[in-house]
Amino acid sequence: MEERQVDRRVWTSATALLACLALFKMLIHFVNNGAYGYFIDELYYIACSKHLAWGYVDHPPLSIFILTITRALLGDSLFAIRLPAVLAGAASVFLTGRMARELGGGRFAQCMAALAYMAMGVPLATTTFFSMNAFDHLFWISCALIVIRIVRTDNPKLWLAFGLVAGFAMLNKISIAFLAFGIVVGLLATPHRKQFLSPWIWLGGAVAFVIFLPHVIWQITHDFPTLEFMSNAKKYKITPMSPLAYLGGQIVEANPLTLPIWLAGLIYFLFAKSAKSYRVLGLAYLAVLLLFIIQQVKVYYLGPAYAMLAAGGAIAIEGVAQRRQWRWLKPALFGFVSVGGAWMAPLVLPILPPETYIRYGSLTGIQPPKEERGRMAELPQYLADRFGWENMVVTVARVFTALPPQDRARCAILAGGYGEAGAVDFFGPRYGLPKAISGHNNYWLWGPGDATGEVVISIGSSRERLLEFFETVEQADIIVSPYAMPRETNLPVYVCRHLKRPVEEVWPQLKHFI
Repeated sequence: MEERQVDRRVWTSATALLACLALFKMLIHFVNNGAYGYFIDELYYIACSKHLAWGYVDHPPLSIFILTITRALLGDSLFAIRLPAVLAGAASVFLTGRMARELGGGRFAQCMAALAYMAMGVPLATTTFFSMNAFDHLFWISCALIVIRIVRTDNPKLWLAFGLVAGFAMLNKISIAFLAFGIVVGLLATPHRKQFLSPWIWLGGAVAFVIFLPHVIWQITHDFPTLEFMSNAKKYKITPMSPLAYLGGQIVEANPLTLPIWLAGLIYFLFAKSAKSYRVLGLAYLAVLLLFIIQQVKVYYLGPAYAMLAAGGAIAIEGVAQRRQWRWLKPALFGFVSVGGAWMAPLVLPILPPETYIRYGSLTGIQPPKEERGRMAELPQYLADRFGWENMVVTVARVFTALPPQDRARCAILAGGYGEAGAVDFFGPRYGLPKAISGHNNYWLWGPGDATGEVVISIGSSRERLLEFFETVEQADIIVSPYAMPRETNLPVYVCRHLKRPVEEVWPQLKHFI
């Protein structure tokens, strides 16, 4: 009898329940991650994994190293390449619950924090495809957890662990620097400023810098392409938003039904007497939010910060329920957040057929904020950019096959963007296509290969632009891909002949970092 009671306590412990939530998170993605097709960035990242380096125009190298290992071990299937993102998402759920534990929360608070994070739109969406964003969430949550432990234990040596995690986080995505900025603001604005008198925080910073140094050297030796990329994106790509619209975007992307949880967490960190030691977290969130509004950073970049607010909110709610003996509050809140997650899931996961998704989105009235300029599809960009890639390659292959044999032997495929280029490189070999070249981001750094410019099939560029470089430009076909982004459908395929100047002179003019 006693042994059965011990077993029951083990299986119903907070740790076991958090593990079950993490496994459920994995199962959600295992079931539907094969739907729709490869995401635009996945095709680009696969191309990057064939050109290993310490940096790329639009991202640091860590996620590409992870993808390279994954592809070597498991292959290129959707399930395989998305597995690391799914695992990172599951770990993020578990660690969100552990944050609540570090803050002093019991079983309810730990599970509530993890469940609220699971129900948020951004964490759900970022683990449906391979990108650096899923790992970014894991790194933000890990760094926040270490800060909580430093405050709780008053052990400054843990700044070394923070530096280690932050260093690898920077090798994944430099946005972790925003969290570091927020934490510095939070430390300076509270009695925890004493941490700066300890050598450990400076040693932790040094550890992070040493880990990140190879990428810094790569940036220097390549004339800082990421700075150019970021500048162009801000000028020409990212849609400016008012502060009110930005705040509204945060509520939508974090799931409106989780608002009571994370808002309670922000209030808890900023004003609760019992959370005075952890005021740094609330101030860090506000500092990063303000910086993002000023810098016009994309709304979803702040997504990882809501894990720590969910942990704080779960602690606050647990305390209210215990003090007032509101036994009904805990199951009611679990049910409310679970319903919220089920309501949000079809909006961010590739669960529904496109037509059904469009009807569901219209029914809910929830639309993700417009973060990029240009026309949008009926589906949101993170779903629409999974349609049409192989169809595009089939159309290009049809044009390529129709060329005379002597033209096919010297033909190059010029893509306007890394999505088209990545699709040609991934799907093209099964249709006998040569590798693509492009002036977009890292494809420009990889150069024109052995292209001579005598015969070129072009996709993603206007005829007017192509006539600047070629003697003749003739439309040979058109790519039609329902549900794809507008820029990827009704897309002409041109056959261009006789480059007016040598490739070496033309290539610098094709550079397009954005």
